[in-house]
Amino acid sequence: MPLTIEIVTPEAKVYSETIESVVIPTVRGEIEILPGHVPLLAQVEPGDLRITKGVTTEWLAVGDGFAQIDGDVVRVLAENAITETKIDETTVKAALERAKKEIQFQKGVDPQQMEHLQGLVRYAGVQLAIKRRRCWSLVLASPVKPGVRGTVW
Repeated sequence: MPLTIEIVTPEAKVYSETIESVVIPTVRGEIEILPGHVPLLAQVEPGDLRITKGVTTEWLAVGDGFAQIDGDVVRVLAENAITETKIDETTVKAALERAKKEIQFQKGVDPQQMEHLQGLVRYAGVQLAIKRRRCWSLVLASPVKPGVRGTVW
């Protein structure tokens, strides 16, 4: 009995598939959802969301939001979400620097605005971590010829 997952942001439906399991980052830690999970409403925090389909695992970066589990349907409503393949490291680094500068130069800023900026910094950090994890997994999986010295780069 598989799960159906939908990940939605204010801009678009980011992901919609039939899956085997999902690990969601919440304010109380990661939760793994399997078929037959009890109904649940959880607050999502910026982090990596992992989806298992067969023998493959897909990684998505998600921002603040909520997850609703009802029967075998999982809905994640997040401020931001992006699949690993769509993460552009250069764009993320630029956004991260802009947000950090804005935080640094904001004295007496509205606490809600500061929280939003800090959330953007965390979300950008998650995207970079996911992208770099992917790069390392490719390096580790690349074949090395016997007798060849040096790096695999």
